[in-house]
Amino acid sequence: MRRLMIMLLSAAATLAVAAMLVAVWVAWSFQGPGPAAKSGEMTTVMLRHGSSLPEIAATLSHEGVIRSAPIFVAAAQVTGAARRLKAGEYEFASRTSMASVLADVRDGKIVRHQITIPEGRTSDMVVEALAAKSDLTGVAAAPPEGSILPETYQYERGEDRSAVLRRMMDARDELVATLWSKRQPGLPFSTPDEAVTLASIVEKETGKASERPRVAAVFINRLRQGIRLQSDPTIIYGITQGRPLGRGIRASELAAETPYNTYAINGLPPTPIANPGRAAIAAVLDPPKTTELYFVADGTGGHVFASTLAEHNANVAKWRAIERSKGAATPNETSDLAGAPVDAPGVTVEQ
Repeated sequence: MRRLMIMLLSAAATLAVAAMLVAVWVAWSFQGPGPAAKSGEMTTVMLRHGSSLPEIAATLSHEGVIRSAPIFVAAAQVTGAARRLKAGEYEFASRTSMASVLADVRDGKIVRHQITIPEGRTSDMVVEALAAKSDLTGVAAAPPEGSILPETYQYERGEDRSAVLRRMMDARDELVATLWSKRQPGLPFSTPDEAVTLASIVEKETGKASERPRVAAVFINRLRQGIRLQSDPTIIYGITQGRPLGRGIRASELAAETPYNTYAINGLPPTPIANPGRAAIAAVLDPPKTTELYFVADGTGGHVFASTLAEHNANVAKWRAIERSKGAATPNETSDLAGAPVDAPGVTVEQ
């Protein structure tokens, strides 16, 4: 009996030591440094939507992110994280601990990609930019002109293009609603859509952010006085739907009576000519008080403004001198019109 007791105690001690060693190994596997990345300093893993806990653990183990799938499964179940694991694309630094990996997947710290839409792009151009992103899926149709807010948007790999586009449209609607509710009284248009149309013209008329309020004020003043806007970018939109014209505007195009030729029509064109940015929309809805009715390029990338036709004609003469120093326009193209509040056609700022 004594010998049996000694044997039992010895076995128990051995089991205790073994259990303790296993516990230490499990704890080290969970809390300690993970495997080194197979290549580079980061490992990218895609966890598909609908993955089970064992599949997630197997994927992480196969990609060399964790040492043991069973330990990951057990830890997720014990901590309650098993019910909160999120699919998506993840990046893990070399030797990230299993504890950190589990926390990241539980918290959904997926990789965020981004797309930047510059101000003044047309809706067709935005859809083309989305189509060029190979990490997006699906097909998005071009929405109405002016319905997108140009900004930087985040998305996750595999997201549908139409979902990203909808966020851009929702952002524009939210911004316009906010700015419209705070708009300056007495503006010469009655709907948010008209405000966006005018903002798109302002956006295309100047590439300098500091000039947007002043350009907006010129067009507001002209609308109030019943003077035609005479904006080159509207003519270009009517010809190319917003693509760069690649040449000067011809005299015949200035004279053509089209819905977008603001040299020939009164008021605003029927739709925006691009997607204006936040600053252009804000400038149109809260323009500065000025008497200016004209502007023309100054040769340095900006514009010079005038309140009277005489002042403007003098500014135009200076601009034409700059043009002559750079080379005259061809006979079937126009270099400017006295009285027009725009850049010289052919050097209109294209954004």
